[in-house]
Amino acid sequence: MNIGQASDATGLPAKTIRYYEDISLIKPARATNGYRDYDGKDVRRLALIQRSRSLGFTIEECRSLLSLYENKDRASSDVKELALERISEIDRKLKELKSLRNTLEILADHCHGDDRPDCPIIDEIAKGAFG
Repeated sequence: MNIGQASDATGLPAKTIRYYEDISLIKPARATNGYRDYDGKDVRRLALIQRSRSLGFTIEECRSLLSLYENKDRASSDVKELALERISEIDRKLKELKSLRNTLEILADHCHGDDRPDCPIIDEIAKGAFG
């Protein structure tokens, strides 16, 4: 199938598929006319990459997952380890976001939100920016 058909089958834009080829995540065959020729295996790889990316895996982690996917002698513990690392990173980001939210909530609570120019939100942000 051509790149348009692979795009339709996976929901990935053709530009993204070309990028994945450029960084060697996939290596479709070339037809005699030089066009990319995607087979079912390529489409399954693209779907795995797409789902992995939607779960927050980095490109390098996707590379590892693809390698594990293609290795039928893999240990499931290797796959689980990647998933647990991703969970830890998500937990770290959630804590960071919660802290940011709490800080903004405190700042918003101290702002009168009226027509006066005094704004503790801007004052605090500026203080943080300049030391």
